[in-house]
Amino acid sequence: MIARIAALPREIRQYLLVTGNYWAFTLTDGALRMLVVLYFHSLGYSALEVALLFLFYEFFGVVTNLVGGWLGARLGLNRTMNLGLGLQVVALGMLLVPVAWLSVPWVMAAQALSGIAKDLNKMSAKSAIKTLVPADDAGHQALYRWVALLTGSKNALKGVGFFLGGLLLTLIGFQGAILAMAVMLTGVLALSLSRLDGDLGRAKAKPKFREMLSKSRAINILSAARMCLFGARDVWFVVALPVFLATQFGWDSWRVGGFLALWVIGYGAVQAVAPRITGHTAGRGAAIAWAAALAALPALIAIGLDWQPHLVLLGGLLLFGAIFAVNSSLHSFLIVRMARSDGVSLDVGFYYMANAMGRLIGTLLSGWLYLAGGLTATLWVSSALLAATVLISLALPREA
Repeated sequence: MIARIAALPREIRQYLLVTGNYWAFTLTDGALRMLVVLYFHSLGYSALEVALLFLFYEFFGVVTNLVGGWLGARLGLNRTMNLGLGLQVVALGMLLVPVAWLSVPWVMAAQALSGIAKDLNKMSAKSAIKTLVPADDAGHQALYRWVALLTGSKNALKGVGFFLGGLLLTLIGFQGAILAMAVMLTGVLALSLSRLDGDLGRAKAKPKFREMLSKSRAINILSAARMCLFGARDVWFVVALPVFLATQFGWDSWRVGGFLALWVIGYGAVQAVAPRITGHTAGRGAAIAWAAALAALPALIAIGLDWQPHLVLLGGLLLFGAIFAVNSSLHSFLIVRMARSDGVSLDVGFYYMANAMGRLIGTLLSGWLYLAGGLTATLWVSSALLAATVLISLALPREA
């Protein structure tokens, strides 16, 4: 097996290494989230209090993507990817302190560090693909497939990580699970440090700090659309949906966590095959059409909740996940294709900063709107944000 990998072209070997890093990180990221949710729920924390533990995780994603893109262009994507892996090991180590020290501020700090690590790793992985694929028309199709595979497999593995977190918690306890993941990720980091190309993604001209903000109108528009798209998902998915399933459907935490894990795995699987679903139409028109196909769905779920809540919500959630997955893959491909070749991480980092801002806005609105108007209110706001996604996407250049 090792000999076969060694015989592959350099670009393929680097892609496999980048993807392997991303997969390993994603497994620990999903498992850590589930460990924190289940462990602190068992200590008596409410669902909203547990959600607040992840507030800094989302907030620092905004800052990290912006600064991380600049660092990647100056230092190389290998260094930002390895920095992300190293910071995740440190974040896991912070949770190995005695149980009495695991206060809310301490766990929020560890989650903040994990959020920084996650976005450094993701920005590096997505940017690296741009440097490994030819820039011709055939390369664009290959780029779409590679981006879709990386993005889809990541989300499927995050769902697997949810299961892994619950399994490890049951078998070896909270601190045993944290230690096992820290050891595994340290091994991945050691391999990455020795094998990943030193100049991967480094810009020929050192970008200035002020160049973090995108000067491309097309990328600014796509970033705004991405912010609304992910705000529309998280405004009802992050807090409102799990709380609704627990309080209105009477599901226990294992059933809620298991269902959401399966949803994320399915969502990732659809992302991975998005190029087969959309075919060669992966530009501006496809982005508008698929966003429009999604826009009314949350509102229809809100209307149908009084009729058959189980059927409407669960069926609607599955349909939402499938269509949203195609939207996400299209956007992920477009940003990598539109990003400049020299210093790709600057544009990709700015774009994923907008992605993180959308998640942060959605997370904050999810708890507030649920308290104010229940799940129905979050669903109506989700449709409004998706309508905004469509309107913003209309401004994308026709050649996008």
